[in-house]
Amino acid sequence: MNRPDDATLVALLDSLADAVVIADTGGTIVYWNAGATHLFGWNADEALGRSLDLIIPEKQRPAHWRGYEQVMKSGVTRYGTELLRVPSLHADGQRRSIAFTVSLLKDAAGTVTGIAAVMRDETQRWAEEQELRRRVRELEPNV
Repeated sequence: MNRPDDATLVALLDSLADAVVIADTGGTIVYWNAGATHLFGWNADEALGRSLDLIIPEKQRPAHWRGYEQVMKSGVTRYGTELLRVPSLHADGQRRSIAFTVSLLKDAAGTVTGIAAVMRDETQRWAEEQELRRRVRELEPNV
């Protein structure tokens, strides 16, 4: 089988249930699939050209941007292989828990041109985990 062409890859990204968001080095959203619309509530027309702040809760923004700028400068991230779990912001103002990995996008010279994130909603898993922790504290108060 031959390597998929660009149109096939775009069709794949567009059809994934997981959210795929691509941002440039400044954090401007340049790609937003249907999975991102489902996860965050914004459609592509509303998200494209906007800052990633669209989906980052205000409290997390300073830490996010420090890390983002460092990754853009260094060209290195550990979240290509490690799952990152963070809160996110939905269009309705509600917070969600998401898990994601990223891939750095580079030009032919190896310079970082952006970043792609593949994300999924873990809000229910997070709530269940918090409930289990609460129950353990009740049953074992000295632990």
